[in-house]
Amino acid sequence: MTNHLMNLRHVPDDEADEIRELFEAHDVRYYETPPSRWGISMGGFWVHDDDEARRARALLENYQRERLQRQREIYQQDLAEGRTGGVWYRLRQKPVRTIAACLAILVILALTVAPFVTL
Repeated sequence: MTNHLMNLRHVPDDEADEIRELFEAHDVRYYETPPSRWGISMGGFWVHDDDEARRARALLENYQRERLQRQREIYQQDLAEGRTGGVWYRLRQKPVRTIAACLAILVILALTVAPFVTL
């Protein structure tokens, strides 16, 4: 029976490449289906054998744990060096775009709620 190991929807290319390398380095017999352009099928990494699935899932768990730690460290370093941040960071870096996005959110919210509110 086939076993779905991982959904590929919204997975960055570098992460998918690293997983392919991980599986190939450990001789995991997997196959891959790409996600559809319109989001109907999810795509992913698959294996046929249950034992192979257990082994691949263990490798994936370790990889995901290490990647999470690496990405957190990169984010913390970017925060410390001022290369990323929240709303105030975006407002300082791109004030026109940030204000335009906030106004668009307010307009959409107003149009959505307007039919239900009587003035």
